[in-house]
Amino acid sequence: MTEAACSPTRLAILICSDGPQRPELCVTPLIHALAARALDCEVEVHFAGPSIRLLIEGVASELYPTTQREKSILEFIQEAAAAGAVLLACSMARAAWTSPEEKLIGECQGAAGATLFVARTLDPGWRTLVF
Repeated sequence: MTEAACSPTRLAILICSDGPQRPELCVTPLIHALAARALDCEVEVHFAGPSIRLLIEGVASELYPTTQREKSILEFIQEAAAAGAVLLACSMARAAWTSPEEKLIGECQGAAGATLFVARTLDPGWRTLVF
């Protein structure tokens, strides 16, 4: 076995179950992304299903995970991106959950579909989390 297979240093996180309707659940995967970056892991955060709405300009800035509203979901997204996490939008989710005139936030670094995430799950050098 290769060293990468024994000690993966790459983590792909899929956010697919929740979106703007449950902001209190959207922050957990972003916290996990930050924790993995603190451990020097390469991190990808894949936004699929309704979570794609979090990447639309103006949406996450209005969402807060707690009633105290101390930090918006956008601030957590920006923190993860600044720490080096790669944020990816599912192209199928974008077609289904957004309109053509809606723009993605600048922190989103591209598109990635189901095939890439499945490939990450099959690669022994990667670990995956699904939220």
